[in-house]
Amino acid sequence: MNSRGQTLGVSIIAGIFIFIIGMMIINFVMPEVTTARTALNCADASSISDATKLLCLVVDTVVPYWILLVFSIMGGSIVSQLLIK
Repeated sequence: MNSRGQTLGVSIIAGIFIFIIGMMIINFVMPEVTTARTALNCADASSISDATKLLCLVVDTVVPYWILLVFSIMGGSIVSQLLIK
């Protein structure tokens, strides 16, 4: 039977794996964010409508939310093993 330390060790390794894969996906998302900002003309705020400005804000928050999601999943996978008796 696995001891608690072995299970926690595997959980930490899985968390590191999740972190690495999540950060690799950012390399695929960043060009799409740049393309979306260019297509929406986000650099010139005076010539776009309020709805487009809101969409520019949403597009700009994709990467920070992705990083938060990756850290949440990674932390959750590690902490879940600490709470299991």
